[in-house]
Amino acid sequence: MRIVIQRVSQASVTIGGQLHSEIGPGMMVLVGVREDDSLDDVKWLAAKTAALRIYDDENGVMNRSIIDVEGEILAVSQFTLNASTRKGNRPSYIHAAGHDLAVPLYEAYCEQVQQLVGREVKRGVFGADMQVALINDGPVTIIIDSKLKE
Repeated sequence: MRIVIQRVSQASVTIGGQLHSEIGPGMMVLVGVREDDSLDDVKWLAAKTAALRIYDDENGVMNRSIIDVEGEILAVSQFTLNASTRKGNRPSYIHAAGHDLAVPLYEAYCEQVQQLVGREVKRGVFGADMQVALINDGPVTIIIDSKLKE
């Protein structure tokens, strides 16, 4: 699994011209599920998400987590995170998980993060044509891949 975490002052998902989800200060998480992912990947990434220290403490040092700042989370599935651009200029999504695997793992990630942070994780709609808006705070953007564990 790959996730992109953005520290935001606000974020929202609109579908078909209707506001679906929105958050204030917190994190926007794009979630990409690969064909070889499992619940182990979900658990590792959820723990990283909840504990990631990307919020400033009283000294202006990024030393606080989403739990510490009581921020909100918006998680959106995004298969394009698994694009391969190795050959040519048209991205290949051959390694992106199909619906039968991706949906349960995306939902499991959201549920696991929700349990760890102790508050609702707002979501997009899997497979929908979504318009995602956000104001990146910092900007702070972190990419985490459960296979690389960097």
